[in-house]
Amino acid sequence: MTSIPRLNLSLSWQRATTSELARVVLTFVLLCSLPTIGAAQEASSTPEAAAPDLANPDTKPIEKARRVYLERIVAQPMSHLGASWLVRPEREQEESVKESYDQLGISPGMTVVDLGCGNGFWTLPIAKDVGAAGSVLAVDIQPEMLVQLRQRAMRENVENIEPIRGEVDDPRLPEGTVDMVLLVDVYHEFSHPQSMLWSIRRSLKPSGVVALLEYREEDPEVPIKPLHKMSKRQIIREYEANGMKLVREYNELPWQHLMFFARDDSPLEKIEAAAFTK
Repeated sequence: MTSIPRLNLSLSWQRATTSELARVVLTFVLLCSLPTIGAAQEASSTPEAAAPDLANPDTKPIEKARRVYLERIVAQPMSHLGASWLVRPEREQEESVKESYDQLGISPGMTVVDLGCGNGFWTLPIAKDVGAAGSVLAVDIQPEMLVQLRQRAMRENVENIEPIRGEVDDPRLPEGTVDMVLLVDVYHEFSHPQSMLWSIRRSLKPSGVVALLEYREEDPEVPIKPLHKMSKRQIIREYEANGMKLVREYNELPWQHLMFFARDDSPLEKIEAAAFTK
């Protein structure tokens, strides 16, 4: 940061030269006219939400980090320091994990992406179920999470997992080869939702799906911070805006929506979402 020139404090204002005073005043005016670092960052992180070019799906959106997307405030991602929360013993009882896992329909030979894999809570059972003929692409932007995942995989002798260090705007997925992209309580944290959905959509096979789990915003009894919850209406709004359609849903989980999206050109039939009822 530019520093303001200091007057020799041993001089009185009466003895300071005209040129010295003018230099100080001019520098002060210039500095006051500059935006602060925080203001500049805030301005660059809140661009207008522009629709992707669905007529030209090969063109990746140009997108800066967002604080708001389609009127939804983007949440901050969970740090790797909170990784123990992902494998807490009470998680099964709170979220009925087995019930939601059974709804995924994982089968041998599938290629599954666990996007935002963390320390591998979902990755490991998926890898075991897809078997040697299948694979799991485990993506996270935090290298510390991937280290924990590798350690757990080694302990359980699971070898068909490919850890991928993703970027905030690019999960680094292969094109047209994925049967399922699993997003468990992570989509709402994407700072570049358009870019990520573009990449996800591009990675899917024609009949591939995104399996999205998000805590229900419609239910005030779900004990999760509001910014980490999403409504069905908002989910559908964002996914349809990015070339996706709802093809299946499961509404019996205690805390979460489970919704399945396919590419809008998929042979899978679009459905209408059921209204949330408690």
